[in-house]
Amino acid sequence: MKALYIAWQDPQTRYWYTVGRLSRENGMYRFVYTQGALKSQRFKYLGRMHDLRQSYWSRELFPLFSNRILDSSRPEYPEYLQWLALDPRDQHDPMQLLARSGGKRATDELCVYPHPEMNERGEVELFFLSHGLRYLDSSALQRISQLQSGDHLILRREIDNAHDRYALLLETEEPVTVGYCPRYLSRDLCGVMHATDVKLTVERVNQDAPIQFRLLCRAVFTPPLGFDMFAGDEHLPLGKESVAA
Repeated sequence: MKALYIAWQDPQTRYWYTVGRLSRENGMYRFVYTQGALKSQRFKYLGRMHDLRQSYWSRELFPLFSNRILDSSRPEYPEYLQWLALDPRDQHDPMQLLARSGGKRATDELCVYPHPEMNERGEVELFFLSHGLRYLDSSALQRISQLQSGDHLILRREIDNAHDRYALLLETEEPVTVGYCPRYLSRDLCGVMHATDVKLTVERVNQDAPIQFRLLCRAVFTPPLGFDMFAGDEHLPLGKESVAA
């Protein structure tokens, strides 16, 4: 896992902005703000990292992020690892745990998502948890409970969504809506879908998990020539100097 991005939701407009980038370089963690941090006047800073134009380094994972990973001493930790369906080699890698879980907490409006990487077949693999499940009715939740790993799902533009013109519904073949693609992915995935096929499948259904972990999905596609996800200005770093966090 080379890098993670941090998205922040404006409490008034409810729009999401990518405001930072976390990476691991030469055995240290590096955090920089991105240009998305300048998109809203209501965004100030994260944690103790007050200067938007600094580059922060630490040997330990910054508390802002380590507090978003379930403590391994918690009794539900083994189940937590199962919910995320991580390769056993990655189950104790904090960057992988953040990437797969999204790092969401009830106490703030932040989420974490990974920079996409290609597999050995030259495909981009994206794992994400279905969003918006708390807004679904009981019949849709019942349909989710019937899904199996490997089941085919469909991405469909919700063209009448007044709040997000890139909104992507997750649907079964009937169709039944089983959630939304996370907003941090939807804009770029809409671009991908215009150029190539995106195969979306169920990776895991977690019946007894909190609802935000209920449905884990896997999207796979061969990237179009010259296409680079998350290459927009919002993802470009602002940081320039190195300081200890």
